[in-house]
Amino acid sequence: MRKFSITIPATSANNGPGFDSTGIAVSRYLELHVEPSNHWVFEHDSPYLEPNPQAEKHYIYFIANKIAKQYDKDLPPAKVIVTSDIPLARGLGSSASAVVAGIELANQLCDLGLTDRDKLKLATSFEGHPDNVAPAIFGGFVISAQFSNDDIDYIKLPKLELDTVIYIPNVELKTSESRKVLPDSFSRSDATAASGISNLMLTALMEKNYELAGKMMERDLFHEPYRAKLIPNYDFIKAEAKKLGAYGTVISGAGPTMISFVEKNKGTELAKAMQAKLENYDVSNALLDDTGLCVSFMD
Repeated sequence: MRKFSITIPATSANNGPGFDSTGIAVSRYLELHVEPSNHWVFEHDSPYLEPNPQAEKHYIYFIANKIAKQYDKDLPPAKVIVTSDIPLARGLGSSASAVVAGIELANQLCDLGLTDRDKLKLATSFEGHPDNVAPAIFGGFVISAQFSNDDIDYIKLPKLELDTVIYIPNVELKTSESRKVLPDSFSRSDATAASGISNLMLTALMEKNYELAGKMMERDLFHEPYRAKLIPNYDFIKAEAKKLGAYGTVISGAGPTMISFVEKNKGTELAKAMQAKLENYDVSNALLDDTGLCVSFMD
């Protein structure tokens, strides 16, 4: 067995009105450094992860072992050193990145030969919908749709000329809690309006009309009006970022992190200005990651 590394980007789902169907990959990463071992060992090298994890109870191991069994393979032991700058339960796809990591770990250790579409379908079966796992695998801005027969279709948009600024508060918010505030149904008129906003946002992104795209991001009707009360400084962050030139600012996934879409090469400047206004936040510029899941081998 050769040593290898697996790198998966953080993701931000929904992007305003793209509820449960759009996501982007951003430049924070979960990395696994894998080498031969006589028994399973996981080591964490990250302030976001608990130290000294028990290998057989590790979520990534659970995913990898389940995938191996699904393909009638025995998962060979390995030493896995995990590094991450993706905080847990903050709306940056930490669960999705772990799922993709586990699938790829099994793929490499058991020589499964999985295609990207295979990985997407498997990851979605764990996550429930593809909005976070799709950009984690493919990178960039991905639009996906899951159908009743579990089939999934997706499109990755051409590379966007944008920066993002991420506002991470020092509180967690479980996706399950954030979903509880959402309505069970919408009227036809509300659904039509919400769908039109989403369609226009995506078309504006494809046309590189970022001002219009940002405007539509902030007009979401599917989830943001209901989740806003759960997000610290929701209105303040949107208003201040807009004053400083952001195209649009939305909840990242289920929150509580928020994310601004900014003119290319202007993210660092905006992040610095916003950090001064949000002392208890981790505010940073994040580039869009257009690569997604990456595996590299070492001699």
